[in-house]
Amino acid sequence: MRKPCRAILTVIVCAVLPFVSSSPIRTEDAPRKPEDIAAAAQPAVVVIKTQGRSGDARSQGSGFVLRADGVIATNLHVIGEGRRFTVELAGKTVLTPRAILAFDRSKDLALLQVDGSDLPFLPLGDSKAVRAGQSVIAIGNPLGLGLSASSGAIAEVREIHDRSLIQVAIPIEPGSSGGPLIDMSGNVVGIIAIKGGSSTGFAIPIDDLKPLLASSRPIPIERWFTIGALDSKLWRPILGGEWRQRAGRIVASGSGDGFGGRTLCLSEAAPPEGTFELGVEVKLEDESGAAGIAFHSDGGDRHYGFYPTQGSLRLTCFEGPDVFSWRILRTVASPSYRPGEWNAIRVRLRGSRITCLVNGEAVIDVEDHGLKSGKVGIVKFRAPGAEFRSFRVGPELDSRVDSPEIAAKAEELGRRFASGELKESEAGAEAARLGEGGILALRARSRSLEKEAGRLAELAELACKQAIVRRLEEILGLGEAEANLLEAALLVSKLDNADLDLAAYLELVDRMARDAGERLSVLKTPRERVEGLARYMFEELLFHGSTSEYYNRSNSYLNEVLDDREGIPITLSVVFLDLSRRVALPVVGIGLPGHFVVEFRPADGERQLIDVFGGGKLITRAEAVVLSGDPIEEAHLEAATPRQIIVRMLSNLLSVAQKEGDAGSMLRYLDALISLESRVGLVGRHRWSRAALHFQAGKLEKARDDVLWMLDHEVAGVPRESVEELLRMLEGSRE
Repeated sequence: MRKPCRAILTVIVCAVLPFVSSSPIRTEDAPRKPEDIAAAAQPAVVVIKTQGRSGDARSQGSGFVLRADGVIATNLHVIGEGRRFTVELAGKTVLTPRAILAFDRSKDLALLQVDGSDLPFLPLGDSKAVRAGQSVIAIGNPLGLGLSASSGAIAEVREIHDRSLIQVAIPIEPGSSGGPLIDMSGNVVGIIAIKGGSSTGFAIPIDDLKPLLASSRPIPIERWFTIGALDSKLWRPILGGEWRQRAGRIVASGSGDGFGGRTLCLSEAAPPEGTFELGVEVKLEDESGAAGIAFHSDGGDRHYGFYPTQGSLRLTCFEGPDVFSWRILRTVASPSYRPGEWNAIRVRLRGSRITCLVNGEAVIDVEDHGLKSGKVGIVKFRAPGAEFRSFRVGPELDSRVDSPEIAAKAEELGRRFASGELKESEAGAEAARLGEGGILALRARSRSLEKEAGRLAELAELACKQAIVRRLEEILGLGEAEANLLEAALLVSKLDNADLDLAAYLELVDRMARDAGERLSVLKTPRERVEGLARYMFEELLFHGSTSEYYNRSNSYLNEVLDDREGIPITLSVVFLDLSRRVALPVVGIGLPGHFVVEFRPADGERQLIDVFGGGKLITRAEAVVLSGDPIEEAHLEAATPRQIIVRMLSNLLSVAQKEGDAGSMLRYLDALISLESRVGLVGRHRWSRAALHFQAGKLEKARDDVLWMLDHEVAGVPRESVEELLRMLEGSRE
């Protein structure tokens, strides 16, 4: 094998290296091999991830530590002006940004200060001394794939748009910007900044960075993060989490430092004395989260909270940092609360009496003497995010926005317009007279109808799925001779294709069987007939095994196997078994490990294994072992029942859906498998998978049902302590 040329050597650096020293690489004892220099320098290189204006991930770049106390150099365009960013070392250690020490727009350079001490760092070289042809190494985070290093050479130092730049013969990809360009003594001579052609790039001379080190004017990171930053004169976040402001909304994300992920954002305005009201509109990212109003806060752990959680409304007095000092005063369900939508929540305070409203309806009215005064604001719990808008405080809030009367008028107006009773101009004028509250109510009604339509679609899908499973249970509950395997296999396909016309495919196989029967009628012995059936199916009808797209779901849908004449061993076997039954040939399915075959079993004479995936080839037991890939035991050669065949088909589909990350399909297959599978151990493992999927989807009660079942049964391969831990998490989510 040819050794790679050092000029184009790419060294993929290990993602995790220990910090062996906080000293820079020294020129006099620096290693000479590119891979050694890269491995030594890599711990001081960082990955920088920047958020966009909406708070989403915008880009990734690189940087490097140049002082042990956490000073980092990068390009200004990598961090983006005013944008939030994170800094990670090679081992995924996150360094918290504290300040922007200096930046230069014209040279695209920035110096950061992060939390850290005794960090590994890189020494700075002399960019005036670089020469064309000199070997150098670039380290960065190309395409966001992780830190890597490339070696090459300096092509030239060029003047481009009044800037002096180092051209390098190294491929530079997005994500490498901000990374160090290192000479063969281990010193940084430039900062990668610009992608050139397919194998070139440009670096900013390191000497351009040195003036920034001498003229540092720190900007606290709170001031730098202007994109989405809260107005500090209006709001003060406490207990961690991330609070941003965007398009008139306050967005809370991440778990707070308080127990249960609690985080608050308190208003800097003092609430009115005596009786007053406060309100906000809130929308949860997921109903497993919780967020709402905080009041009577001491600026720390003590406050009241009124908030939606798990589809209900809750009022709690938080008198300390943990759950043992919390008092849940009331939890109620209300039809006025609209899950997944904006909801107007309001609190009216009159002395020790607390009245809580949602969308204009009073849902909680209690007397409590725990806390008597303090700041007001908004609060969020757990990991799912939340959005807030229209936070208001006053002696008495205008209730027109969340008035039930206006909502009722808007709903009636919408009904008349949808039915055609009102013309567009008339309806628009009448809606405008209802004001902002009417507009909000119409939008809420529209979302409600969309959600109702979605729920009806879910119900139709659920009814279809349950009808399919019930029919499968009926078919597979019959004796093996009476069970219609072909119909059962088509029903498996119908789980993913509700419009599938079973009758058309049953008729298709009827025609194939009649045609096969006519051809086989001239053959004398059963063995000749079974070989003739194989020729008919694989040579005349051209059924064949799918080799290029083996894991395509189409190969498990029997209707598509019949359409395309292509499938995997088990689906091709189902077709062969059904044709054999119709022409009175004694053929059974054999579920070998990893490969399904059929076997001809005459009343008199020798049995014969047939590989339908191999075009109906007659095979020996030794050849079957090769196809299986595992030793074959006598139990493997027992005839597979229709139930076992259908369960295996569903398991194949489940495996493909897992590879694709398709949770919805996985749940469909798991539901069917749990209904049809008779072995408790397999049912338990399927229930464990289903519980995890329901938990991830926020369907906590469904997950809890499976977990409780598992606690009543011994399930091999699933540790009981894991099941108990999931139950504790589910119970905790209900709090």
